[in-house]
Amino acid sequence: MAAYNLKDANEVKEYLKNLYIEYQFGCYNEKNPEVCHLLGDYTESIKNDYKEASDIYKKNCDDMNYGRSCTKYGDYSLIGKGCEKNVTEAYKYMKKGCDLNDSKGCHHAGVFAISMEKLEKDRAVQVADGMKMLKKSCDLGEEKACFHLSSIYLSGIEGHVDKNSREAYKLSLKCCELGNPYACGNISIMHKQGDGVQQNTDLAKVFQQRAELLLNELKKYKKQIKFHQGIDP
Repeated sequence: MAAYNLKDANEVKEYLKNLYIEYQFGCYNEKNPEVCHLLGDYTESIKNDYKEASDIYKKNCDDMNYGRSCTKYGDYSLIGKGCEKNVTEAYKYMKKGCDLNDSKGCHHAGVFAISMEKLEKDRAVQVADGMKMLKKSCDLGEEKACFHLSSIYLSGIEGHVDKNSREAYKLSLKCCELGNPYACGNISIMHKQGDGVQQNTDLAKVFQQRAELLLNELKKYKKQIKFHQGIDP
């Protein structure tokens, strides 16, 4: 693709137009599932046509078995974005995304399975499946899934998941290393109380400082995002 001056409004329009043509060709002519997903993202974020985006994600999932598109269509179905709201359909597509190794699909389906009622006939099986999907998502590097899983082990789920402070600590440590300030805060508390790990006030202070540092960085980042919203390129 030719070089464009993205500070020039007319060149930006030309760039986006050509990008859309490239995505259409790559999807419909070359049958590239990754490009089809990009076409869906373009339709969603640039054209703001959620109906078309929903159709693209669904077809790319059904026909090409592209995991990320399955997850996106599941997310759409959950809230009725560009398609009819259907909780059962949403869960089915999120699970398919997970089966196809999309980390976000595993995270969303896992949270869904644990928090919702009657998605499957047996609630115990549903919760167990949810835990497995959250673990898979965490193993695939999804930081939010690691944190969600650690939070479950910190308190347990009555009748389904026993409290496991050691497992909560391991997951919180991984999550802290991935930059989650709340996980670092949980580790600090666990060291302070000796819950699932050796009581150590020095380590409690270290992880509390780490949590505060990450939280401040997060606040600064959010302020920068808010400041730049609405500014024309």
